[in-house]
Parts: sequence; C-alpha cells; structure tokens
Amino acid sequence: PPAGPPTGGPPPGPSPVKSGIQKFTSEEEFKSYLLEGASLVSAGYGFGGVGLMRAVAFEEMALPMMAAPAPLAADGAKGGGGPSRVSETNVQVEGIDEPDIVKTDGTEIYFSKEVYDYYIRPLSGIRFDESVIYPPEVKRGVKAVRAFPPADLAIDSEIDKAGNLLLYDGTLLVFSGNSIFGYSVSDPKNPYEKWTLELDENNFIETSRLYNGKLYLVVGSRARFDRPCPIPLFKGTFPVVIPCIEVYRPGGSPVPVDTTYTAMVINPASGEVERRVSFVGSSDNSVIYMSTDAIYLAYGRPAEIVGVYYNFLAEAAHDLFPASLVERIGKLGTYDISESAKLTELGIILSQYQSSLSSDEQLKLENELANRGKDYFKAHARELEKTEIVKINVRDFAVAATGQVPGALLNQFSLDEFKNHLRVAVTIGERSRFWGFVGFSGQTESVNDVYILDNDLETVGSVEGLGVTERIYSVRFVGDKGYVVTFRQVDPFYVLDLSNPRAPEMKGELKIPGFSSYLHPISRTRVLGVGQEGSQVKLSLFDVADPANPKEAAKYLLSEYWTEVSSNYHAFLLDDKHEVFFVPGGKGGYVFSYVNDKLELKKVVSGIAVKRAVYLDDYLYIIGQDKIVVINENDWKEVNKLNL
Repeated sequence: PPAGPPTGGPPPGPSPVKSGIQKFTSEEEFKSYLLEGASLVSAGYGFGGVGLMRAVAFEEMALPMMAAPAPLAADGAKGGGGPSRVSETNVQVEGIDEPDIVKTDGTEIYFSKEVYDYYIRPLSGIRFDESVIYPPEVKRGVKAVRAFPPADLAIDSEIDKAGNLLLYDGTLLVFSGNSIFGYSVSDPKNPYEKWTLELDENNFIETSRLYNGKLYLVVGSRARFDRPCPIPLFKGTFPVVIPCIEVYRPGGSPVPVDTTYTAMVINPASGEVERRVSFVGSSDNSVIYMSTDAIYLAYGRPAEIVGVYYNFLAEAAHDLFPASLVERIGKLGTYDISESAKLTELGIILSQYQSSLSSDEQLKLENELANRGKDYFKAHARELEKTEIVKINVRDFAVAATGQVPGALLNQFSLDEFKNHLRVAVTIGERSRFWGFVGFSGQTESVNDVYILDNDLETVGSVEGLGVTERIYSVRFVGDKGYVVTFRQVDPFYVLDLSNPRAPEMKGELKIPGFSSYLHPISRTRVLGVGQEGSQVKLSLFDVADPANPKEAAKYLLSEYWTEVSSNYHAFLLDDKHEVFFVPGGKGGYVFSYVNDKLELKKVVSGIAVKRAVYLDDYLYIIGQDKIVVINENDWKEVNKLNL
C-alpha cells in the first residue's frame, strides 16, 4: 500500500492566562528579542555557562514511580498463544513509553541496529600490505524477530530505516535522523510504510513519548536572527508552519535564547498533527518535562547584573566607592533601557572611576573586591542563578502558571510531579560565574537543594544545603521519598522525606566511595545504584527501610570500566518475579540476583556486543549487535540463539 501524507497545521492554543509568559506580536518583536538576548552573552559580563542539559521527561501526574513497569500480557496471549509476562522499556514512569532501540509486543522483537563494516580494498599495482583501509560502511536497519515461543526464534523481516523505536497497536514508529516513519507491522513478515514526517532543514527532534495512544513530539527550531519567523516545521504536501504570533516567550527582560520549541500531539496511526504549542528557549539551557496534564519548560535565566552589582556594593562594598557612584548605579537599574545597554553603562561608570585612581589604589580596590565578592556571592548564591519554569496545560495548550527556583537542573530526573506538586532538584554555583568588573573574578561554592512547588508553581517547601562543594550526580523521587546522590570525592546518598510538601526534610545520609549515576527503586525499602568506583562499574544496593539510617546492604564491582546504564537508563532491565536485574557492559551482559540483600552474579553472556535484554514469560532474551541469546530464567541455561 502507498504511504499517505499526514495532515498538519492544527489551530494554536488560546491566549496565555498568566502574565509571566506572553506571545510575540510581530516578526520585528521576535527579532528584537533574539538580538537583545544575544547581546547579553556577547557583552561578556555576568553569568555564563548555566548549561542545563537538554532532556525531556513525560510523567503521569500523581502516579508514583515503580521499581519497574508492570509486565503486560501480549496481544497474542488473549488467544492463548503468547506469553503471560512481557517486559517493557525501562522508563522514568510506568505507563509512559520512551523511544529506544528495542521494542516487543510479546511475540515479535524489533531491534534497530547499526553495524560498521571495515573493509580493505587492494589498490592496482600496490602490494596487499600497502592497501587502504576505507572508512566503515554503516549498515542500518530494524530487524523484526519472531521471538515467542523461543523454539521459533527467527528473522521475519527487515526495515531499511534505523533509529529509536516506539510501538503501538500494530504501528512501529522509527525515528531516523530528521524524519519519523510510521510502519504497519500488523503482519511482521510484510511491514510497509504508512506515513512519513520529514522535518525542515533548520529543525531537529528533541524527544518524544507515547502515552494513551498518542505520540508527544518536541521539535527544536534553530533561531534565524535575520528572519526568525514564520517557522516551517515539516516539509511535504501538508507542511506545518508556525506564525510569529503563536510563539510564547518569557515575560520581563529578554534572556538569551537560540531555539524555538514546538510540542505536538500526533496520531501514531496516521501521522496527523492534532495539537501544538511553541515557545522560545535555549539549546543549552532548557529542560522539558511533561505529565499527562501539563508540559513544563525549564530554562536558565541569568540574573540582572546591574541589580546584582548594586546590591553587592550597597551591602558589602559601599565604603570602597563614593556614595554618589553607588547611588548612580542604583538609579541605572531603574532606567527603561535594555539590559545590554545597562551593562555597557555600568562598565563605563566603573572604568571611569577606576581610571581616576592611582595604580596603588587600583590594586587595593581589586583585592578588596575579590575578597568581599567571594564572601558576598557565597552568601547570595541562590540569587545569582535561576531556573524559570513555565507550565502549559496539555488539555487546551494554554499557559497555566510560571515559577522560578534557584540553580540548574541535571536532567529529567530532577523534575517530578506528585499529588499536584512539582519536586525540583538543583545544583547551585557549579556553573555560574560573576566576572568582568574592576578586577573581580570569582565562582560561588556549589550546593544542592530540592524545592517543592504547588500547582501554581509557587515554592511551598525546600531542603537546602545538600553536598556543599559537590554537585548532583543522580536523583530519584519515589512516592513521598526523594533520593539524591552528590559527588566530589565520596558519594553522599541522601534520603529525603517529602510527605509534607510544606515541611520536607533530609532524614538520612550515607557516605561511601564512588558515585551512582543512575538510581532505580527495587522495592519500597531498597534502591539500586549504578555508577563508578575508581575505574570500575559499581553496583550498590541501598537499604532505605529506615530513612534516618540508610545503609549500603551490598555492593559489587564489575570488571568493566563502563556500562551504558550510567548514561542511558533504557539499557537497564528489572525482573522482579525472579528478583534479578540486567546491565550491559563492554565485555558482555550481566544478570544479577538481589535476593536476601545480596548481589549475586547469576549469568554472564560474553562474546557479543550486548545492547539490551527483554523477558517473555520466563525466558530472558539477551540482545547483542549481531546475536540474540535466549536464557531460561528457571535454570539459567541457554535454550536458543539467533545470528542477526
């Protein structure tokens, strides 16, 4: 059957309901905003490198994180022919699927693979040992593998596209480069393309999620300073174009932005764009989070430097400058001019005063400012680095609330919505600097906080001062508990009681060597940490039954220097029926038991480039780049294998 083009261009959402964020009114306003924000960066003053990681999370409101997605019966099980247990991709929240290279419906396994083939081609007239090794040829594609029962293990078909996958109701979505392909896999032996969405050259896919039968897609569009809008999203017969007046921006003074993000709801069966909303942000400073009810856009917002510097002078250095100069700087902050113009004027004021001093006086001033500035900015660190959060309703795509917290986020696990409250974990001072004025140069001492915001994004509670001089390496919120790992030389593991949003508290702390870069709840009283100790992969089983006294119940050091789980939690698999978990390494795949608070290595599969594992009933499928090995979980013996 031919591929049908998707429709696009749904009506935008209604006007915002709060003044903290607003829409552009024209192309000229959009252009001026971009240029003003860019001038703040090029000015060379203030705060730089906040660098919030680009990440997206989609979380169901009030749905507590579980240790693992509950295994579902495959469609085939309804007729008695399929497995009763089918694993799902390891995701942040049960029920909201995330793209990955492996998907299964219980009968078929879909595996997106890339193989780099190096080959030697002899050159005419040259000896073989002087031949040229050409760059690798990349072979990409999705293998459809008949997986259940294990005795029938075989390749059914292959799709010539590759990338992360999502699977829903007989449609396989393939995210390949800047395109999304929808394939019918109702007959796995004869897949065919149903629709394609191809992004315009200036766009990129930021992330996607699958929830309740809909694809949620976030696309980034790089800012064009000469003509920022309208913004073409998709090519094709039915293109989607975003007009200038449909793009939201933060309220107040311009902030540095370089990207317009568009969140969309798409029908996976047809590729039809059903709803959308667009807002400006930064490719370095933005974190996007989504629940079933709202989209949250978090972005770094630099402080207003003139105001910060005035407060510093008034509080800590007023005796170093004439009163008239301090007053002049205070008035400068009230002028109705751009922030970049204020910065320029501030530089002129300070430079003129500095040039009026003798060399001895200049040197004394620089030393006094450096020392007083260090103390001042340490005491006021939370005022110097902010993360702005905008909440957009999914139902009508209108702005519902705006809020602000100090510091910077690590990744999507830094945000969590639970019982109409948003929990936010931040590091303060790790990335912010204040420099450029009369010899002062300093960096604030890092510290870590957790803030709880209500439904209107007003802060109602906080736990502050975790891991002074350290930064957050991993976060996990589980129900009314929070677990935070910070690191500099040792691994402080903090247990937070968040049951009362208005009075959260740090209940317990454990300091051990190394660090955990991924935390996974095994049960209500056990949390697994995957990370590093020295040059080895470290697995830690934390006992959190007594929040005031967390313990490392067990640990295991793998003869591996790296596991993909540390950077990609989709590579992790938990099977709570057999009380085991799987982690891939560079040398093979490892299956560990955690029975009776012991980490026991139950099975190792070596000799293949292991990528993922899934379980169907009591069979564990270890998926490598070139081979699938099937293990019986009752006796840990190999029952079948398939070369790919």
